[in-house]
Amino acid sequence: MNINGLLIGLITFLVIGLFHPLVIKAEYYWGRKSSWIFFAAGIAASVFSLLSENDTVSIIAGVIAFSSFWSVKEIYDQEKRVRKGWFPKNPKRKYDF
Repeated sequence: MNINGLLIGLITFLVIGLFHPLVIKAEYYWGRKSSWIFFAAGIAASVFSLLSENDTVSIIAGVIAFSSFWSVKEIYDQEKRVRKGWFPKNPKRKYDF
């Protein structure tokens, strides 16, 4: 019996679920500047995925890489959501809008 598919599916689900609140918190505390953190994490996970000899680990690193890249876009979208009032502003931070 091969459980790799289920394992990868579960980890993908957990990674996506983890990145959603990470984007919200990153935008709250650091704003747009946090997009560079996600971009760097995406590059690092991509390199790790390419260099990994284990297929399952490589796939999971790829999922993390592209979740990180997607989060770069989501940081900007989250800023728009804050501007619309859908999420709270950080009172300790200065906003451009």
